Amino acid sequence: MRVLYEKGAPGRRAVRLPPFDGPTEPAIPSALRRETPAALPELSELEVVRHFTGLSHRNFSIDTHPYPLGSCTMKYNPRACEQAAALEGFAELHPLWPQLRHGSPLTQGALEVLYETGRLLCEITGMAEFTLQPLAGAHGEFTAARIMAAYHADRGSKRTHILIPDSAHGTNPASARLAGYDVVTVPSDTGGVMDFDRFRAALTPETAGVMLTCPNTLGLFNPRIREIADAIHAVDGLFYYDGANLNALLGRCKPGAMGFDLCHLNLHKTFATPHGGGGPGAGPVGVVERLRPYLPVSRVRKAPDGTFHLHYDEPRSIGYVAPFYGNFAVIVRAFAYLQMLGREGLRETSDMAVLAANVVQERLRAAYEAVTPGRCMHECVFSARRQAAKGARALDLAKALIDRGLHPPTVYFPLNVPEALMIEPTETEAPESLTLLTDALLELAALAERDPDALRRAPETTPVGRLDEVAAAREMNLVWPD
Repeated sequence: MRVLYEKGAPGRRAVRLPPFDGPTEPAIPSALRRETPAALPELSELEVVRHFTGLSHRNFSIDTHPYPLGSCTMKYNPRACEQAAALEGFAELHPLWPQLRHGSPLTQGALEVLYETGRLLCEITGMAEFTLQPLAGAHGEFTAARIMAAYHADRGSKRTHILIPDSAHGTNPASARLAGYDVVTVPSDTGGVMDFDRFRAALTPETAGVMLTCPNTLGLFNPRIREIADAIHAVDGLFYYDGANLNALLGRCKPGAMGFDLCHLNLHKTFATPHGGGGPGAGPVGVVERLRPYLPVSRVRKAPDGTFHLHYDEPRSIGYVAPFYGNFAVIVRAFAYLQMLGREGLRETSDMAVLAANVVQERLRAAYEAVTPGRCMHECVFSARRQAAKGARALDLAKALIDRGLHPPTVYFPLNVPEALMIEPTETEAPESLTLLTDALLELAALAERDPDALRRAPETTPVGRLDEVAAAREMNLVWPD
């Protein structure tokens, strides 16, 4: 496909402006003005529309293809949630408008959405209060780690490290380090969850807390969760819930009831907005009662007369972690999603997500090496070691899925699974989509047995075939013409 600069013709225009009748003296100083016009492409509106429509047809997205990206919850985003976020009163609202002026509630609707969303998240998780400022999951982790640090500093307690299982999400260690802690990795046991004995051996009075993804990245729920909570609390440490996989637990159990002290949720994974593409995201952080003082400011408060305002007087707060109210449009989508589904709908979401993952796992178990011998939660993980031994690695299988109109699952993660294939079908895919995905993976497993070279050539139906990804990353050429 040709680039825009290779299309059109001199003098062609999509829009023609009326003659300029303003001041004749340019407002831009002459030293900053071009001597020649910018060398921009010149095209008609139709050419521009066709160009970008053509580009969009090359994309994989949740709107066009099944998207079984493990650990990222690429569920469908209801259009009603998009419409809510696009309402003029939200979309046109400037974050610096006064909260109240001459009795006119300029931002009351937005503040009410923030307040009510926080209360709903508290109900879902069992936390006492949420901040909606964090802009993504990793940002939520970092915010929680800073709250940990503030809590221990307030108590005059020297804490040096955070315990993180090897099955945690990859950003957990980075978030802990950014908050000033060392990271102690706890290996998994033979059942795929954090080894309890090695966790106890690593736990000391200098442990600030534990960061636990629940269910973990193998799609497993840790059956000793209460024992872990009791052990960390016995040394006055804090128990942090990485809520990226909350899709598996909605309506079934609450992190607060399991003993967690802090948690972040990914609104862009669990509540409507699809993950991916670099954003947008939202990673609200909830805390139990004793950690309320350390939450970021500002906080939305509801007055006795029913109006809402931003509250700043919190001397033990960690301060701002993001400007304004976080990614507000993502929060509006989540609020609409929660209102539409309600208590029973959220529970059904979890039920269907777990059912779909187990359907995929059982259909593929004979062809791929399943990591879990029994049932999984919302996602399933396989090792393609059997196929790799024949010459077709996990990456080759992923590339070959593209030729079959399917987005690849996550590959090579979790890091503790060789040749990992990680699949999260979510609750929004119909049974026919699950059949399409599993049939394709079964076909590829059979192809790996008889012709692994065919997989190593994939993809062959796309505008760009197999790339040298290392060279593409290290030797990027983004200049046109060369």
